[in-house]
Amino acid sequence: MTTPLAAAQPGVTQPDAAQLGRAQPGKAQPGLTTVADRAVGRIAGRAAMEVPDVLDCAVTARVTGGVATLDARLDLRYPAPVASTAARVRAHLVERVAALTGLRVSVVDVSVGVLRADTAPVRRVQ
Repeated sequence: MTTPLAAAQPGVTQPDAAQLGRAQPGKAQPGLTTVADRAVGRIAGRAAMEVPDVLDCAVTARVTGGVATLDARLDLRYPAPVASTAARVRAHLVERVAALTGLRVSVVDVSVGVLRADTAPVRRVQ
């Protein structure tokens, strides 16, 4: 709901914040959507799995205002290039989390936990 503003004229009082629909300190803002830290972490975890060579991912998120910080722990396919894969994951998380949640991502920390071979080991019979 929007309220038109009257031009400032001498002798005419201006509407207060409640009449304009502005938020007052300590009052809830109707129409404001907040996204929980856990939800942002799950969204980021799914987004990280979209990057090639990522086999598993656990992301923790911290949301303050409209800004999110992410901490991602990745399991990568061996022999994936670790540095470039981490850079791709970082860029992808910034883009996807912003698109899906409307939050600005300020920091993405990426750590690699495990490098796993893509295939099962071959057993030899002697």
